[in-house]
Amino acid sequence: MFLLRRHTQSHEENDSSQKDSKVTELRAALGLMSGRGSKYCTDACLRRYLEARNWNVDKSKKMIEETLKWRSSYKPEEIRWHEVAHEGETGKVSRADFHDRLGRTVLIMRPGMQNTASPENNIRHLVYLMENAILNLLEGQEQMAWLIDFTGFSLNTSISVKTARDIIYILQNHYPERLGVAFLYNPPRIFQAFWKAVRYFLDPKTSQKVKFVYPKNKDSVELMKSFFDIENLPSELGGNATLKYDHEEFSRLMAEDDVKTAKFWGVDEKPFHILNGHSGAEVAPEPIPMAPVAS
Repeated sequence: MFLLRRHTQSHEENDSSQKDSKVTELRAALGLMSGRGSKYCTDACLRRYLEARNWNVDKSKKMIEETLKWRSSYKPEEIRWHEVAHEGETGKVSRADFHDRLGRTVLIMRPGMQNTASPENNIRHLVYLMENAILNLLEGQEQMAWLIDFTGFSLNTSISVKTARDIIYILQNHYPERLGVAFLYNPPRIFQAFWKAVRYFLDPKTSQKVKFVYPKNKDSVELMKSFFDIENLPSELGGNATLKYDHEEFSRLMAEDDVKTAKFWGVDEKPFHILNGHSGAEVAPEPIPMAPVAS
């Protein structure tokens, strides 16, 4: 037993050392960086891309370069809540006020609350909340959890397969290894056909992170308990808490986070004032300056 333990420990140390070497090799292959590219490509970031490409340095380098090109044109770190707030009025995607048992940020998604028809704006709203979820990760944590509540879901509220494919492409290629687990809570039968079409575009590793859970299934209940404190979990998702999306309050939190985002990325701008979930630009001629928030 002692020899086995030593052998296992030695193997883990060698594996860790090899991965550290891969990170160093990848950083050298990427060359000298500056500005936001340098800030984005932390060692933890490089590890996520290497993990996504099975620690192949060449493939990981190509993947990161494509992400940096996308970020340079799409500028996800410059999206502000007042630009996408109208997409969030129903609370179709929001950041929970609790973490899972591993300390991961939790995004709650409610596809039955879909309120707009623009694929571009839907994607922009989700990208904003992905960036916000990452901003709010606890120190040392790289991944998040998704809770997808299918209450009220119908084909009328469902996004198109094409939009779902575009979303999957962005998440898999530009946010690799950010998803820890995704719970599809009580999906109706009509979702099965949509899932079969969408699953085709999912990487097998990502697909394994998706869990179908049902309220009256004992295994599902135990699975949810293993990941979440039931006292924190909303009743709609099998817990004891009350989930009431307050767009005005959520908008206030997002406006505060926008200040932190601008500070983190070095974006020089005046934050917008949010009132009743709408941008200050819509309700007041002059943006109201906010006190800086510590990062």
